[in-house]
Amino acid sequence: MNIMLKGIGASLALVASAAFAHHGWSEYDASKPLQLSGTIEEAGYSHPHGFVNLKTADKTWNVVLAPPSRMENRGLSKDMLAVGTQATVVGYQNRNKPDELRAERITIGEKTTELR
Repeated sequence: MNIMLKGIGASLALVASAAFAHHGWSEYDASKPLQLSGTIEEAGYSHPHGFVNLKTADKTWNVVLAPPSRMENRGLSKDMLAVGTQATVVGYQNRNKPDELRAERITIGEKTTELR
């Protein structure tokens, strides 16, 4: 019984730490949607959210994407986020990090993927 309680405690600690690491969407300004186009300089396809660093004409943005399982289910594969790929994202700027955008959708080539 004691071993089972330790296992449950460890599981709860993992869930709590994962929830703490996940940021809330309230830190993004949903009243001012932005559309950015540029070149992917770096990409990540890992939990809790994928990302791309998108170089636009005036700066490089850290674009927060959806979790990899959602992107994959909606047809946005890891290979589509290759460095050098042109992309357009629509989303909301972080209120405290002026170079961060939470993407609602991403367009690569002729394919637009809804992320939320």
